[in-house]
Amino acid sequence: MQQYPIQPEENIMKARFTITAVILAAIVFANSANAALPDPGVTIVPGRTALLITDPQNDFLSPDGVAWGVVGKSVTENNTVENIDALFKAAKANDIPVFVSPHYYYPTDHGWHFEGALEALMHAIHMFDREGALTTEGFDGSGADFLEQYKKYINDGETIVASPHKIYGPETNDLVLQLRKRGIDKVILGGMSANLCTESHMRELLEQGFEVAVVSDATAAAIVEEGNGYEAALVNFRFIANAVWTTEEAVQKINDSK
Repeated sequence: MQQYPIQPEENIMKARFTITAVILAAIVFANSANAALPDPGVTIVPGRTALLITDPQNDFLSPDGVAWGVVGKSVTENNTVENIDALFKAAKANDIPVFVSPHYYYPTDHGWHFEGALEALMHAIHMFDREGALTTEGFDGSGADFLEQYKKYINDGETIVASPHKIYGPETNDLVLQLRKRGIDKVILGGMSANLCTESHMRELLEQGFEVAVVSDATAAAIVEEGNGYEAALVNFRFIANAVWTTEEAVQKINDSK
């Protein structure tokens, strides 16, 4: 069969078609990339959902705490202390299990051979220090102790207080085990500090297969010359968590779940 050579006009048409297709694909990709992030959400299911509060301790949340100079502004602006209280209260009223992941340092922890920036600072200012792993001597009212107004929730015999985490995340404590043993696979998360322990708990729980809703104003973080830890955390909460709620939204969802 005789073949006819492609005419220049056909080449031009094909080139135009290819260019148009590339431009349209680029526009579609750009629109998708710039679209608002999806909001998967978290549905509170009784028996499968828990409230988790990280580091609800004096050194972070009390004006007398050693970290107040850098976290106090953020805690005050977010009304963090009262918002955490509201979460505790709502969870207890609606039979939502409550977990606390505390942060303690014992004398032997000060023998570490190397530390990250915040680890070094925490050890230098004796943040969360306790007399030892097997004693509560000097604990009551110390920087490592829980904020006084939370004790009625934490010391009620029902709240699960995990073993202490040592850096930021729950990889070094028994939190995940405690959640799994109670059939929990959804976590409402608040506490301190937003871009450190709270964010690290969020990340690890997600990696472990939990759904996580972060309560954005039930946390706070240090504001230092190098940056605002709270603002940094908000970006990652939105990018990573299943849901980001305000305290008002979280309390309403907890109350509606019963």
